[in-house]
Amino acid sequence: MRVLLIYPLFPKSFWSFEKMLELVDRKTLLPPLGLITVAAILPQNWEFKLVDRNARPVTEEEWQWADLVMFSAMIVQKEDCLEQIREAKRRGKKVAIGGPYSTALPHESQMAGADYLILDEGEITLPLWIDAIASGATEGVFRSDGVKPDVTDTPIPRYDLLDFNAYYVMPVQFSRGCPFQCEFCDIIVLYGRKPRTKSPHQLLAELEALYALGWKGSMFMVDDNFIGNKRNVKLMLQELKVWQKEHNYPFGFLTEASVDLADDSELMELMLDCNFGTVFLGIETPDESSLSLTKKFQNTRSPLVEAVEKITRSGLRVIAGFIIGFDGEKTGSGQRVVQFIEETAIPMAIFSMLQALPDTALWHRLEKEGRLLDGKVGTINQTTLLNFVPTRPLEEITQEYIDGFWQLYDPQKYLDRTYRHIMMMGLPRVRAPLPPIAWSEVKGMLTLVWRQGFQRKTRWKFWQYALNVWRQKPQLLGKFILTCAYEEHFLEYRQIVRERIETQLQAYLAEKAIAPTLPVKVNSKEMAMTNAGH
Repeated sequence: MRVLLIYPLFPKSFWSFEKMLELVDRKTLLPPLGLITVAAILPQNWEFKLVDRNARPVTEEEWQWADLVMFSAMIVQKEDCLEQIREAKRRGKKVAIGGPYSTALPHESQMAGADYLILDEGEITLPLWIDAIASGATEGVFRSDGVKPDVTDTPIPRYDLLDFNAYYVMPVQFSRGCPFQCEFCDIIVLYGRKPRTKSPHQLLAELEALYALGWKGSMFMVDDNFIGNKRNVKLMLQELKVWQKEHNYPFGFLTEASVDLADDSELMELMLDCNFGTVFLGIETPDESSLSLTKKFQNTRSPLVEAVEKITRSGLRVIAGFIIGFDGEKTGSGQRVVQFIEETAIPMAIFSMLQALPDTALWHRLEKEGRLLDGKVGTINQTTLLNFVPTRPLEEITQEYIDGFWQLYDPQKYLDRTYRHIMMMGLPRVRAPLPPIAWSEVKGMLTLVWRQGFQRKTRWKFWQYALNVWRQKPQLLGKFILTCAYEEHFLEYRQIVRERIETQLQAYLAEKAIAPTLPVKVNSKEMAMTNAGH
């Protein structure tokens, strides 16, 4: 069997980082860990080719070569995924699809022409599919019926199928699932509330595979809550600590965790000993009533500002997620989010309008209440209106969201937060060697310095802050410069958010026959100056 694995395009989003990636000559942030894991589970006497459409298009030769085309996608990739399924069918190819999107909305892939829907977790459903096609099945839906696989049996992903030069970060996974019950979250729907972990030996074998293939640098531990099973993660970190030291710290890690990480100093120290440098926190809102209503109780047990500061002072850079549009939310929620971000000096804060995702508790509650909007499936993107009827006026929520996003990524405010965050951070606990520096990275650094150190109105602050970091915390100068580099993406993306959200709101108002009342907060001269890089 010749299998062509295709990963669909992502739209521009908070996480796409195009402008930053251009600086280091990389095509996209992360490769598709799901597809290379699928390739490892399938029979190894089959042939595989992988095309990540975020890095390059599929060639005619690859289309012709394939006996079967396989897809995996998240909901946010649905548009390109469906188009590529149709393209495969136009060429007379058999199509199989799995992943979160098809698991949540299987009928959409089926209507586009997919022959095989391999849903839920592949460790269970891929063998069912292999047996079916061996028996001559030409179509079918394969599900696990609620059974969760033992991930200690998951093989090492086929990292050899990747073009390392296309990516900025490599992914590994230690666990699946999360113990919490956040109403809006689909992770507990897809993977359950009992976190399942790989063995320490298993994870180290994956790192050895990447090391042998020549990867050095950033690793994203893609667990949706890395600390969901604290006992097992501590056992793994103890062994990872030894492995990293023996290999002279070839990898620096970032991951996602719940805010209760702040309550476990031992865990934070272990992470730092293993060269973890960044953690994404799902904070969502500083409004405790909204946190309680959405059942994110873990964020109400201790003051959030203190938790963020404790994690930062330990030596972990914090990225955080925030949401607007919860039921019962009071006027001014957007500004309270901005104030919280400014108070905690979080540089990169993903700010989104709430989306009801299929089969979540929120989805079912809103469906029961008759508040879901027909045909509006949440995509977890920052350019999409709420896909349900909120409890306060949509115009009010939208204006607060646009204003908040615009304020957060004002160049001066972003630079100020970056500096304050770096100066708050504890110093690294390990002395990792500098990775080899490519000419593209030198060129990217020079471009960044030219833009932020000479062209922009914030240039004097940039040099002042960089000099202060170099004098007081030279070990963190690289992290300061890197965090500054992300502003290249956000400066453009905040305009995209504003334009697309306002367009959708105008359409909504027209449908409701309400005269548009949104004030234009940014005049054409200011927009032109921003576009010019000033």
